[in-house]
Amino acid sequence: MSTSFTHTTTDGRTYTGRSNGVEPVAGTPLVVAIHGGTYSSEYFDIPGYSLLDRGEAAGVPVIALDRPNYVGSSPLESDDSIILANAAVLDNAIGEIWDQHGGEASGVVLVGHSIGGAIATAIAASRPAWPLAGLATSGCLVRVPAESAGAWAALPPIPMIDLPVAMKDQLMFGPADTLNDDMPAASYPSNTLVPKAELLDITGGWIARRAEICGRVTVPVFHRQGEFDHLWVTSPQEVDEYRDGFTSAASTDIALLPGSGHCIDFHRVSAEFEDAELSFAKSTASTVSASNASTPVA
Repeated sequence: MSTSFTHTTTDGRTYTGRSNGVEPVAGTPLVVAIHGGTYSSEYFDIPGYSLLDRGEAAGVPVIALDRPNYVGSSPLESDDSIILANAAVLDNAIGEIWDQHGGEASGVVLVGHSIGGAIATAIAASRPAWPLAGLATSGCLVRVPAESAGAWAALPPIPMIDLPVAMKDQLMFGPADTLNDDMPAASYPSNTLVPKAELLDITGGWIARRAEICGRVTVPVFHRQGEFDHLWVTSPQEVDEYRDGFTSAASTDIALLPGSGHCIDFHRVSAEFEDAELSFAKSTASTVSASNASTPVA
């Protein structure tokens, strides 16, 4: 069972989120989960599909943060890339959380979904001062369908978009036989508004920057792409190209996952997928990159 929290950084930014309450111990990483667009941190805590619950069962501490502009977290604007701006402020927040709550944990493993995966990758590429041990992402790839960028640009000229549920279900989920009977309805408590700037950035600026940013990641990388992901051009060849971008990573485990749409966590393969993420996280316990700090920042 998760516990909600509010964390205020020394620069005055506030973050809401949830924790599974597992005490960080030696030999176990601290997992920090970063949600995608149109979802809150509750994405990682839907009953029956909860990464936090699976982490608790595996003895792995998991913290899911609400990103800037979501729920009770402070707003954030950028004249350039909102994804890179998210990465910068979250880098600082995670560093403070590590200092205060990292305990005996071996390091931090970032888990990021969709836009959250792009943000987590950008954080990893910056080689943060706190001990980053690994990067696990899903729902982000190389290029989007030709119509996607135009569709997002055509949305109303307002800062926050409330994506219609019917449209969202079509985009985020695979065929009916990839879902349990309670989905997609069970996921609705995690639905929320999305900054339009994020939708424009992920389909434009991020794609232009992706290869360069991925090439600066040095920690082990785990990535799964749902077979029926409608938000990205998805094929084995696209997955291979994405993998090839991580030219400096210590290792890569990047593959297409059958039987899932964009939100892998909400499909029948959820348990298998989340267990694989946690297994990857635990495998990084002794492989904190030498390019990162080996001890918490004082």
